[in-house]
Amino acid sequence: MSDNKAGLEHNPNDKEQGFFQHLEELRSRLFKAVLAILAGCVVAGYFVNDLMNRVLLKPALDSKLELQNLRPFGQQFLYVKVVLVSGFVLAFPVVMYQLWKFIEPGLYANEKRWAGRITVLTSVCFLLGVSFAYFVMIPGMLNFTVSFGSQNIKNVIDIGEYFSFIVMTILGSGLIFELPMITFVLATIGLVTAQMMRKFRRHAIIVILIIAAILTPSPDPINQLIFACPLYILYEISIIIARLTRNKRSSQSPAQ
Repeated sequence: MSDNKAGLEHNPNDKEQGFFQHLEELRSRLFKAVLAILAGCVVAGYFVNDLMNRVLLKPALDSKLELQNLRPFGQQFLYVKVVLVSGFVLAFPVVMYQLWKFIEPGLYANEKRWAGRITVLTSVCFLLGVSFAYFVMIPGMLNFTVSFGSQNIKNVIDIGEYFSFIVMTILGSGLIFELPMITFVLATIGLVTAQMMRKFRRHAIIVILIIAAILTPSPDPINQLIFACPLYILYEISIIIARLTRNKRSSQSPAQ
């Protein structure tokens, strides 16, 4: 009885110690993620002029869109924003890896093998979304902006608004392209099934068209379809991933 009583007395301390261990682990992972972002910012800062002229401004130059600065220190703040966003994009794989390493202790042994694979696949999906936005979506949107409207109205865009448009489009597309990976995680823990996704396919198509209409500034249906088609393809890929994940879980369950 005394041993059991002593064990009960130590349980609150063990729980408290476990809580602080998790807190310390979170602090460590956040610190490493921030260090990775800072390292990415250093690299981006070294190449900031190339990033400005060959990456950020290239879509506007190709579309012959005129840009101007309307704020004091506007260009200085713009350079800082470019460095920060580029640093985050460069550090994204490391940030995702730190996130999964924090979650890893709560996973089963066979699930812990996900961390490396999901880090790679998540980064690939994100970069594919960024590339699609930069090389397909943004040029089409800017060309429409330049060609639409009265010839008596000159389109001169504020550089701050242009930067916000570029960043929101790129990051939004990168996050949307994470749909297959999100589906994989949800299917693995049993929250999503292929049958469920097939059942709500029509609803998903409507949502995809709404998202395409919101994120595509032009009313041109061609540009909207350019954005909607990859989203639908991602949804179909997600259904396949959910089915394969379900089959894998079913085949492993008897062995477990």
